[in-house]
Amino acid sequence: MRGLRAWAAAATAALALAGCASVPQASRERDAEAKRFLARPDAATLYVFRNDFGQADWDLEESVLYVDGRIIGGTLPGTFFRIDLRAGTHLLHGFGYDQGRLKVEVRSGKIRFVSLNVANGTSEFERAAPETAKAEIARCCVLLENWTAGQRPLLR
Repeated sequence: MRGLRAWAAAATAALALAGCASVPQASRERDAEAKRFLARPDAATLYVFRNDFGQADWDLEESVLYVDGRIIGGTLPGTFFRIDLRAGTHLLHGFGYDQGRLKVEVRSGKIRFVSLNVANGTSEFERAAPETAKAEIARCCVLLENWTAGQRPLLR
């Protein structure tokens, strides 16, 4: 009986933890590929990363990232997205009361980096230098999947 209770408690805990992930973490292979920082000649590549670890664990805020009104996914500290876009100007922003936003110009075959920090429910976007951003992403962050089943890639 004691073994059955322990098994049931472990199964319940595993299910509860599985329900916490709002955006799936990418496979190790996809994470490693993204951290090679290779540009696509037919698209502009944008990395958006969160390295805001200065807050207490209970105060870590999730933020939902949008590009041009299209949802990319929920972010947490220590995560990043790699987003392929058409060349041009794009607007990064939150949703609802989150008034954080940044216009970024991207070119085909090039990579741009943006850091994202969240404070008091507001996304704070900032352009990041390529070498600094690459080192920070490699040190701190894991790749999140951009899309849920049925969504199309973000190419406008």
